[in-house]
Amino acid sequence: MLEVIHKPIRKPDHSLVRRPDHKPARAITTDKTLLADIRELIHAARDNAARSVNSALVMRNWLIGTRIRRDVLNSQRADYGEKIFYTLCRKLTQEFGSGFSQANLFHMVRFAEAFPRPKILHTLCEKLSWSHFRLIIYLDDPLQREFYAEMSRIENWSVRALGKKIQSMLYERTALSRKPDKLIASELKKLRKDDKLTPALVFRDPYVLDFLDLKDAHSEKDIENAILRDMESFLLELGSGFAFLARQKRMQIDDKDYYLDLLFYHRGLRRLVAIDLKIGPFETGDKAQMELYLNWLRHNEQAAGEEPPVGVILCAGKREQHIELLELEKSGIHIASYLTKLLPKRALEQHLRASLRRARQRLENQPAPELANLLLAAKSKG
Repeated sequence: MLEVIHKPIRKPDHSLVRRPDHKPARAITTDKTLLADIRELIHAARDNAARSVNSALVMRNWLIGTRIRRDVLNSQRADYGEKIFYTLCRKLTQEFGSGFSQANLFHMVRFAEAFPRPKILHTLCEKLSWSHFRLIIYLDDPLQREFYAEMSRIENWSVRALGKKIQSMLYERTALSRKPDKLIASELKKLRKDDKLTPALVFRDPYVLDFLDLKDAHSEKDIENAILRDMESFLLELGSGFAFLARQKRMQIDDKDYYLDLLFYHRGLRRLVAIDLKIGPFETGDKAQMELYLNWLRHNEQAAGEEPPVGVILCAGKREQHIELLELEKSGIHIASYLTKLLPKRALEQHLRASLRRARQRLENQPAPELANLLLAAKSKG
């Protein structure tokens, strides 16, 4: 027979149990801050690694393209070029895998042709991927290529955004493209050096407002209301850096009230941008009205450290000679037409090419400042 022995139950000694430190609020806050900081470090390290890999890939492709181009161009035989591409493609693919097809090798050679200066390329490839360059290198105009490359770098355009801007002929719609080539090259060089935007790089003509879905017969109020309904699309068409501030901005001057249609601020330009909407063509009186708005904004709204306000008059059409004689740039006024329906690509291209030709012809026909002064002096003597 088994004897059951009852042992006394020992009570736990709470003095041996380690109790948590009762400082929860501060500990949780510290943990969250620490976690956020570590996450930021990880993301920054990943971004830096991705940029380094991207930069190395772009420079590798440029060096390969430069080397092939030198060999192919030094040969006088047409069949040599075809053979070297085929041979290189086959052997490189066997050794290094995909990425070295004949098409890609052609892209690399074209890349070396389009961007012959490695110093400029080093700066660009910190921000632009190989996919960016693939879109840019087949543009015919070197100034056009430089514009899209520099603006992609400054404004951090995605590959998709860059493609859309090229498709919508953004370069041809900027005020910059209407200047002589020497001035365009000078302004792009300054952009590359100072990373500073100018109105000629920011403002466009025409603006494509097809997303507003306006009827054939519409008023200025209809345009304004449609813009406010789809402000996101309007800001995308205006370009990067714009912030909406006000509609129907009231300006009290003496005993009269004036109302500006739309007021924006541009971060890159560091200045207010006044937009006045017109359903008809530009009239000479529109200049005086915009000058009044800009002067009022300069006296009442311009903050310390900001540049003077600029104005955009969006109208259905414009008379080129009127605009030329009024010298609107001196007043900080940009005249732009708008399209309520997107033209077919070919029609838009023809329209912009004709506009560029007219603008450049007017500039070429203008005498140099020194010659103009001599002509004025001769007239006054006569």
